[in-house]
Amino acid sequence: MPVLTDPQRLEILKLLQDQPQMSQRDLAQAMGVSLGKANYCLKALMDKGLVKLENFRNNPDKRQYAYLLTPAGIEERTRITLAFLRRKVVEYEALEREIEQLRGDLNTGRLRPEALPQGQAESQ
Repeated sequence: MPVLTDPQRLEILKLLQDQPQMSQRDLAQAMGVSLGKANYCLKALMDKGLVKLENFRNNPDKRQYAYLLTPAGIEERTRITLAFLRRKVVEYEALEREIEQLRGDLNTGRLRPEALPQGQAESQ
């Protein structure tokens, strides 16, 4: 069986934290995956102790369940979010450096805007 990736875990944990009463079918639709994959993902998160299934005792429909994040699930969501944020900051900073380098190349004449197809040089 495939292992859940951090982005997949983060997406599921965010969805369930925001909407704990979400059905597996709704979760599958929100994630753009099959019902079987959503079921597999939920089972994997429950097996890891990140999510627990809770029945609403006061609800007349005893089939009504909620997927609740455990303390470990909340910690995992925080860990994944921080790792994602760090990675995106590094990508953003690298992109900023590349943009500055390209601007420098244009300003020093190493690149010539007039070499661009007509119309693109004006937008630079």
